[in-house]
Formats: sequence, structure tokens, C-alpha cells
Amino acid sequence: MKALILVGGEGTRLRPLTANVPKSMVPVVNRPFLEHMLEYLKKHHITEIVLALCYLPDHIQHHFGDGHDFGVKLTYVVEECPMGTAGAVKNAAQYLDDTFAVFNGDVFTDLDLTTMAAFHKENQALVTIALTPVEDPTMYGVVETDSQHRILRFIEKPSWDAISTNMINAGTYIMEPSVLDHIPAQTWFQFEQDVFPALLRHGELLYGYPSQTYWLDIGTPEKYLMLHHDLLLGRCNNQSLREGGWLGSDCDIHPTARLTGPVVVGENCVIGPRARIIGPTILGHHCTIGKETIVEGAIIWPETKLGDQVNVKGCIIGQNTIVGDNCWIMDGCVLGDNVTLGDENKLERGIRIWPSRTLAPHTITFDHRS
Repeated sequence: MKALILVGGEGTRLRPLTANVPKSMVPVVNRPFLEHMLEYLKKHHITEIVLALCYLPDHIQHHFGDGHDFGVKLTYVVEECPMGTAGAVKNAAQYLDDTFAVFNGDVFTDLDLTTMAAFHKENQALVTIALTPVEDPTMYGVVETDSQHRILRFIEKPSWDAISTNMINAGTYIMEPSVLDHIPAQTWFQFEQDVFPALLRHGELLYGYPSQTYWLDIGTPEKYLMLHHDLLLGRCNNQSLREGGWLGSDCDIHPTARLTGPVVVGENCVIGPRARIIGPTILGHHCTIGKETIVEGAIIWPETKLGDQVNVKGCIIGQNTIVGDNCWIMDGCVLGDNVTLGDENKLERGIRIWPSRTLAPHTITFDHRS
């Protein structure tokens, strides 16, 4: 079975982290998110993969090449303009001549794809949609099924009084090539709104595959941070760092610095005297942490420098950013790439700072987009 991954979106909800890089290439435990997806597919013996690209396609093509170094065979299909989830798949129709799987390129899951494929074949389904339970179904597309898991109807973002199930479309599909006949070429078209409801009206066999396994859409900074915490705390994908963490090569860690796991430290990092790194925390490659600086529950992208007596907690800091001495960056703040903070800045309550911005020394900022 082949797979197609939709990686063309601009990642607007994840900005400023996606201002310079596609969403599928943001680092997850110091590796591009898409690398984790390819590893997942290989576990289920899928090695022929089509990538549907649009936003910043060169970043992906340059990193992965033909896929040989990653143990897969990659084919790239680039959209000149966004065409929606179904339109992007139609654009790759020439490579999809047998049963294939479709994935959203911003979902991390340990769904048992092998069992789902067997379920699809057993029911002779035209489309099988992975379903996952959520606490608040009003934010998603709810999928109602009968006792045999055949889909009865779709309800997009229902009100609480219209909800009969908390199972939602999890963004993973297995489908037959004939589905492509229902999608017009070179047209914006969505599976969720345009294709699946129409197939249901025509009496086609659509099934839902319910699963309680881990599932997370990383499309917002909050969810992106949550994924790292879940990975480091062993809540998903059988990855646990409870033993303490990972330490990259050629790091210079002062004897008085304290690392409390789970912590991942990239290669060539420098951690100064009496600094404290408290997990779950990720330090990217080539980071510098000043003396008496505290980093707790944060993600620090590569080549970033934190000055002395900096306090960073529960936030994300982009690549090649410089944070001056005595700064505080707290509780859901997000700094893009190439940001410079002068000494004694105080950022809190989810402030986002776009790439290549400079804040003057001694500025206290509370605006949402500084």
C-alpha cells in the first residue's frame, strides 16, 4: 500500500514558528516532524510515499531528497496554489493506482495502521476513516456509525445538543482509487465537506475505524508543546525518557549545572554554571545557556543563546534567537526565529513575537503580537 501525506499547508495557526519553515519540518525532539511520520509508516511496511507540497516545498525536497537515506521512496507533487485536502490528492492521481492511505501532515499518532488496513479490506470499503474520541466534539467533525462501524452521517462542529458521539475524523484515511473519480481536477475540494458526504448520499461503503490510541494535531503552539511533553513523559508512541533523557555529543556542561529529566539536549550545547534545566525540556543543537538560568518545560530551537539569570518556563523559542540577561519568558510565549531580546524583558501570558524582531532593553511587553 502506498501513502500520501498532505504537507502543503502554510501552518498559520502555528505561527510564528512556521514563518520560515513548513509545518511538517518543525523540529520534534530535534528531528523534523515529517521524519517521525516516515518512521511510523515504515513500521507498517509502507515505503512508497507521495508528498503533496505547496508552501515552501524546497525545504522538504532538499532535506529528504528521493527518500533513500530514510529508507523510503518519495515522490513529490507540488501544487501551484492550495487545492484543499481532496484537491491535493487528485493532483497526485497518476501515482495512486491501488489502495492507498492519506495522512494530514500535522497529526502525530500511534494508530495501528496495519489493523486498520485489514479492517478496510474485510469490509470491502471504498473509504475507511480513522476515528478518535475527544472531550469537546463541538470543535471538530463528528462521525456517526452503526454497530458494524459503517458511517451513517457527518456532523461538522455540532452544538452540544446535537451530539450523539464524541468520535471525530482523525485525518487518516484508507481509500480505493475510484474515489478520485469523484474529485474534479484543478479545483479546491475538501474530503470532509465535499467528498465524503457526497459518497454517503450515493450509498457508497464508508466505514469508521475507532481507536483509543494516541492522537494529536500539532497545528497550534499549545499542541506542539504538548506533544513534546507527552513524548518525554512516555505518554505516546512507546517513547519514554523517564530514565533522565538524551544528551547530544560534544556538549560542555558546567559541573554546577543541574539537569532534571526528562530532558533532551542537542549536540554542541553549552550550559553554564548553576544553570538548571528541568524536564520535560528540549534543547536544540548548538544552544548556549548562561549562568544561573532556569529552563523548565520549554522547547528551545537550535543555535539559540540564553543569557545569565534568564527564566524560561512553558514556552517555545525559535532558532538563532538571543535572549539577554535577566529576561523572563513564561507560560505559553512563542518567539520566532532570529529574535533579539534586550536585558530584563518580561514576556508572559502567551505573547508571540514574529521572526527577526528586536525588543529594546528594559522593555516590558504584554501585547499579544509584539
